[in-house]
Amino acid sequence: MKLASLKDGSRDGKLVIVNDSLTRCTEAMHIAPTLQAALDNWETVAPKLEVLAESLSHDAVPSLRFHEHDALSPLPRAYQWADGSAYVNHVELVRKARNAEMPPSFWTDPLMYQGGSDAFLAPRDPIQMADEAYGIDMEGEVAVIVGDVPMGASLEQARDAIRLVMLVNDVSLRGLIPAELGKGFGFFQSKPSSAFSPVAVTPQSLGDAWDGGKLHLPMKVDLNGEAFGRAEAGIDMTFDFPQLIAHAAKTRPLSAGAIIGSGTVSNKLNDGPGKPVSEGGVGYSCIAEIRMIETINDGAAKTPFLKFGDEVRIEMLDKDGHSIFGAIEQTVTKYEGA
Repeated sequence: MKLASLKDGSRDGKLVIVNDSLTRCTEAMHIAPTLQAALDNWETVAPKLEVLAESLSHDAVPSLRFHEHDALSPLPRAYQWADGSAYVNHVELVRKARNAEMPPSFWTDPLMYQGGSDAFLAPRDPIQMADEAYGIDMEGEVAVIVGDVPMGASLEQARDAIRLVMLVNDVSLRGLIPAELGKGFGFFQSKPSSAFSPVAVTPQSLGDAWDGGKLHLPMKVDLNGEAFGRAEAGIDMTFDFPQLIAHAAKTRPLSAGAIIGSGTVSNKLNDGPGKPVSEGGVGYSCIAEIRMIETINDGAAKTPFLKFGDEVRIEMLDKDGHSIFGAIEQTVTKYEGA
């Protein structure tokens, strides 16, 4: 089952069911007005949504053309957005880039930060920034939306709480991160609004690409129409989603609708940093990584961070080459003020 929130002038959009090919949708507001409302009553609502999805697949209900640019992020705002860093290879590289030591505990205890969740970008909204000097970067990630998770949840409870899967562009401002983390109090200004894929899907609809904790498909990241990253999301993921969810719930319960992110999808090559797509590698899901590779190989980074006018596209295809979640497609633009 695939769900989306269409723009309707409200903050949270209207809930629709989308068919597998992402071409048609049908309104689900008579079952639940918004995705958050569905998540709040998932055990009751989900079976009804599944029946509607089946009817849509047989053209047995009224439908309309689904346009990805009409979609908000599946949850346009959420009670919580906690982003992990499950691909420790990525952490190692970006810490090297700012001459920060890599503690051994990072391989055994997940990193996680609490991001702003009151205003997510729509998947086709521009990334507006006041200054290119902030070091604007994209980060292609996988995320899950959970139901209620009790404090101290077991891995089994965490796994059972996963309701939906989607993609993320976790925008980062690399130029602001070192000074902000240097204060010892975590990210804030350096992590602006994120964007999520047009569609969120149930784990069951992912078939054998989903193993209960990881999504085994390549993360397709393009920059200005060129292949930038094709990292495999199911490889080099040190901590799977049940581990990340249980970590987040160690000292607090998580409410239905909380979003947990994987962190930037990142692969190694022969126990070392990967190679760019142009050199036969799987590339990178963020610019910070290729800049670190350039520094290692050439003594200095040469790939610039995002500039005004740059276009980012993040997508994931199934084994038959069909888009699963739709595409996050964003242009970086200058913010001129409200």
